[in-house]
Amino acid sequence: VQRLVESGGGLVQPGGSLRLSCAASGFGLDGYAIAWFRQAPGKEREGVSCIPDPDGSPHYADSVKGRFTISRDNAENMFFLQMNNLKPEDTAVYYCAITPGVVMTFTPRAYEYWGQGTQVTVSS
Repeated sequence: VQRLVESGGGLVQPGGSLRLSCAASGFGLDGYAIAWFRQAPGKEREGVSCIPDPDGSPHYADSVKGRFTISRDNAENMFFLQMNNLKPEDTAVYYCAITPGVVMTFTPRAYEYWGQGTQVTVSS
């Protein structure tokens, strides 16, 4: 069965950190572009970060540059999003997504497979 499962969300105070994980089963991640998206209530899903190919450089949305770091472990079929200096506006459901090949985009429809989402709430 092919699926992605996120973990690591939760409630954190402003300025705090969280590390999200995405475990892929039924996939060999070395053949996929990977990405993290988020969706806040009443807003469209937006791209946060991506790595378009197995050895490629990461890309970030302007809103998270310098605070979030994406990484991947192809051998373990997992990828991660380290989130530091979190702000209330980072509150959202975070989704991991992958798609075959080399893809550099934050357009959600370009990604074929999605996790179920994990809630991140930043509040004092």
